[in-house]
Amino acid sequence: MDERAVMLNELAQGLRPPARGLEWFEGLAEDEQGAVLRMLGGFCVQARATGEDASEGIRRSGLRPSHTPSVLIQAGRIDEQLGKVAALRPPHERVKAFRLLIQVLGLADARRRKRRCAGGCAHEWHQLGRGTP
Repeated sequence: MDERAVMLNELAQGLRPPARGLEWFEGLAEDEQGAVLRMLGGFCVQARATGEDASEGIRRSGLRPSHTPSVLIQAGRIDEQLGKVAALRPPHERVKAFRLLIQVLGLADARRRKRRCAGGCAHEWHQLGRGTP
């Protein structure tokens, strides 16, 4: 797992403080931010994020329902909308998208871990904070 994936999963799992994650994200170049958002969107799809995760993610991220990422993620099928959120271009919208997608990933992955990985698994990202599998 590369450094970005570790950072994103640690943030989603609450193993790193959100402020540290925002600082890291804001310090990335524009193209790197886009790559991180696309990675996050893919992780959300892989974790099988739902519309309920989107709604709760908005609440947990502190975004208003009227913010662009909030509107987009709820505007249709979540797997399609995640890509639209990840593709936002203005820097201020990217930061909002990052905050939202971290929360959505955290919610979806926690459910996945509880339902499918409760007896143990070999997912490298589920071993963070515990060492290797």
